[in-house]
Parts: sequence; C-alpha cells; structure tokens
Amino acid sequence: MHLTGRDRDLLEGRCGPGAQVAMAILVRMAEIYDAEEMMDITHAHIDSAIYIGEAGLEFAERLASLGAKVSVPTTLNVSGLDEHHWRDWNVPADWAEKAHRQMVAYQKLGCQPTWTCAPYQTGAAPRLGQQLAWGESNAIVFANSVLGARTERYPDFLDICAAITGRVPAVGLHLTENRAGQVLMRLIDVPHRLQEHDSFYVALGHLMGQVAEDRVPVVDGLEATPGEDQLKALGAAASSSGSVALFHIVGRTPEASTLQAAFQGNPPEQVIDVTVGRLRSAWQELSSAKGDQLDMVVLGSPHFSLAEFSRLAPLIEGRRRHPGVEFLVTSSRAVKELAERSGVLAPLEAFGGRVTVDTCVLATPMLPPSVKTIMTNSAKYAYYAPGMLETRVALGSLSDCVQSAVTGRVVRDESFWES
Repeated sequence: MHLTGRDRDLLEGRCGPGAQVAMAILVRMAEIYDAEEMMDITHAHIDSAIYIGEAGLEFAERLASLGAKVSVPTTLNVSGLDEHHWRDWNVPADWAEKAHRQMVAYQKLGCQPTWTCAPYQTGAAPRLGQQLAWGESNAIVFANSVLGARTERYPDFLDICAAITGRVPAVGLHLTENRAGQVLMRLIDVPHRLQEHDSFYVALGHLMGQVAEDRVPVVDGLEATPGEDQLKALGAAASSSGSVALFHIVGRTPEASTLQAAFQGNPPEQVIDVTVGRLRSAWQELSSAKGDQLDMVVLGSPHFSLAEFSRLAPLIEGRRRHPGVEFLVTSSRAVKELAERSGVLAPLEAFGGRVTVDTCVLATPMLPPSVKTIMTNSAKYAYYAPGMLETRVALGSLSDCVQSAVTGRVVRDESFWES
C-alpha cells in the first residue's frame, strides 16, 4: 500500500502519540481491506461516543490523554446520556457517571457536541461528492443516498481514528465504481396515494434491507416526491433490517437520474417486484405486540426533526395523553431549541409529553421495567426494541401514535393499505 509523506509522519509519531495510535489502526485496517492507498476526508461523524462499556470509555480517555485532536470538522452521534434529564428516568448513577466521562473525552478531542443521529438535519449536511468518515447506520445511508456524499460504513473506534488523521482507506463506497446499483426493486401497481404515505417508506425500507442485505438497491417506479423525513425513515429501516449503506431511487436521488445511471450501465444482479401486498407484509412484520395494551409511545429514531415537531403539534393541540401512557420524543438539543423558539414544543408539553435530548432509548438504560409495550412510527425502534429493550412493539403512523396515547390503548388505521 502506498503511503504519502504525511501518512508516514502520522504513523511514525511525528504528529504526536495520539495521532500515531489512530494512524496505526487505520493502516492495519487498510491492509485488511486490501486498499492500495489512503485518501483525504473533509468531515467525520462519530458513533463511538456512545457509552456501552469500559472498553469504549478507556479508548476515548486514552486518546485524549495522548493529546489527540480531530483534524477535520467532526460531529458526535447520540451519547449514552441526556445530561440534564437522566435523573427523571431509570438511568443508574454509575452508568451516568461513565457515560458523561465518555462525552467529555470526545469533546476534549475537539469534536462538536451535536449529540444526534441525524447530523444532516442540524446544519452539518455534506455536499454531493464530499468524502466523509461517518458512523451510525442511518446517517451513513442518508449521506450516501440522499445527499450523494461518500462514506463507507465506519464502525466505532475506526471513525474517530479517521477524524484524527483526516485519512481513510480508499475503498468501498468512497469509489465511484462501487456505488453502482446491484438489486432492482420495481414498484408494481403501487397507487400514488400510498406512495405519499409515511408508512410506505417505512415498509419499503424494511423490505429493502431484507432483500438487498449489504448490496446497493435501486428503486424504480416511484411517482411521488418523497420528503426529507420520509427518505430518512426509508434509509433507517433499510440499514436496520439489512446493512444497506447506499440506495438509489430513479429520478429522485442524485446518482440515479436514469435507471442506466443508477446501475452505471451494468445489469442488475437481482430483480424484485414490489407489490402492495409485499409492502403490507413487511410493515406488519415490524409489530410484535399482541392486543391493545400500551405503556409508552416513543418517537424520534432517527432523531425528530423540526419539521416532524411541526407536524406533531396540530395532532396534539388541545388534547391530553392518557395517564397510563408515557409519550416520549427523542431529538437533539439543537432541534429542541429550534422547536421551542418556533412554538411547536409547547403543544407537546401541554399534551403531557416529554423530550429527551442527546441520546435515545436504545442507547441508554432509561426505561423502567414497567414498560412492556411501546408504540412507534419508527422502523428502527420497531426492529431493535424487542431484542435490546425486551419490549413488545406496535408500529403505526404518527397519527396512530397520538390517537393511541390519548385513548390509552393501541389504535391503528390501516386503510391506507387498501387498494
């Protein structure tokens, strides 16, 4: 593998011991990837700031003690702690102390304390063709697919090494030839009305992950124009049920102006016909709850955007949640502040709902044991909660979630699936 003079300076410790550790890890991984060279990045997004155990904390504090600093603008994914409201939940004090130490360590490294899994919605949206080192599955797929930036699937620890050195192995989705479509998903007789519904994108994403796995899927036949949050939901679903890091939608995403462009002139490896029936089955698979028992509604995976707060506000205006059902929205501190200034947070507070920032229920032990059944409009929550939180999940639309919180039981309107 070819290393530049700058690479060798990093590797041989002339840029400091922290950068030397980071570069040594990157070079070893580049050898495993069989990379021919390293390349520059201009932005990083770090997933490894989440506290999940002693090893991650030790790694972060060791880098900080060695004087390491990020060399490119670097944002932080969700942490393991809502610093200001963790005592309102079931978070153990020992966990909170260690999670906070890990947050502090990453800030010492020079990372921006954004604490969000949707950095593309908080002023850090990269540009078409920009080379990145992003962690967090939904952020990766959104950057690659919707924005046309370029990042590989950076795992914890490798992401911060890339941020410190500003270098990554020149492999995978960084390279044009690896961004060609591989699986064709043809929409067959899917009504335009259904294509405009939020749940369509949840179902399509869940199905996409199942059939594409780690390949690049291409969707053809979409007539509706999806909004940013719908594309966010699609990518989050696809990167949960599968390992999708890039998808193309013909005529809708930047590298898929035509079907031929999406596949770079290559034939698809596989063709999947996507019907309403298949989409409905995928949507139903994400519900593990039986009956109408409900303990909590959870929204915001990926983190709730300002647009989603604005959509939620009129649904809950003048209403009140059932006393037996918690109503929780997870978001970033920046978006919460915007929502407060815009007047769309007040209806949530009047409704009896709560907001937790900087983290997510999948990343911190905040839920009490009494929460057995949750409802959400998020495919990511629905996919992971049964295993990670040991809860049952009912999947519904945003309107369903509100109605269920008001009535105190699971209520779902599935009429949008009718032909």
